[in-house]
Amino acid sequence: MRVICFLFLVLFAGACGLFAYQNRAHEVAVTVWDRTWLVDLPVMVAAVFVAGMFGGWSIVGMLRRSWRRVTEPGYAR
Repeated sequence: MRVICFLFLVLFAGACGLFAYQNRAHEVAVTVWDRTWLVDLPVMVAAVFVAGMFGGWSIVGMLRRSWRRVTEPGYAR
């Protein structure tokens, strides 16, 4: 099972690398409130990916802690 997960990780990293290589000259305009920045597309995709991973990680952690509070007696941190 670990070999399959590792192969999936290698394929995903390769696809991300290929995407970054092919789109290195493209820029996107990012507007937040009243400011606009020109950001390289691979950098923007990486930033959104990291933000999504952090959001998912925090939600899963919160749900896991809540589940433990409900199911395990004496678990109150």
